[in-house]
Amino acid sequence: MAKKETSTDQLITTILKGIEEVKGQDIDILDLRELENTVCDYFIICNGTSNTQVAAIVNSIQKIVSKETKEKPWHIEGLDNAEWVLMDYVNIVVHVFQKHIREFYDIESLWGDAKITTIASSY
Repeated sequence: MAKKETSTDQLITTILKGIEEVKGQDIDILDLRELENTVCDYFIICNGTSNTQVAAIVNSIQKIVSKETKEKPWHIEGLDNAEWVLMDYVNIVVHVFQKHIREFYDIESLWGDAKITTIASSY
């Protein structure tokens, strides 16, 4: 039996749920579909307050996405020091930062032409 494809919207919703489960902060979704030469359709960017929280956010995303959609990240990078962890779900790349690292790299400015949606946290 073939695996049912997860829609991009469903995957985004599930990733956001994983972030919010462990109180990830400052969540932004960058829609890159209208831009040329992009590596994916969406970036989801958030931050935690410590390397422990960053690792917890990554683990939460992995667990909830795997449980609800059966999807696994194609690649995860940066978990060793948990300052900036990149989770590649092919069409969606999740960036989980420590706050000061996010401010330093300022990805939102680098992709300034992208449509940015800020997610208001419920906590």
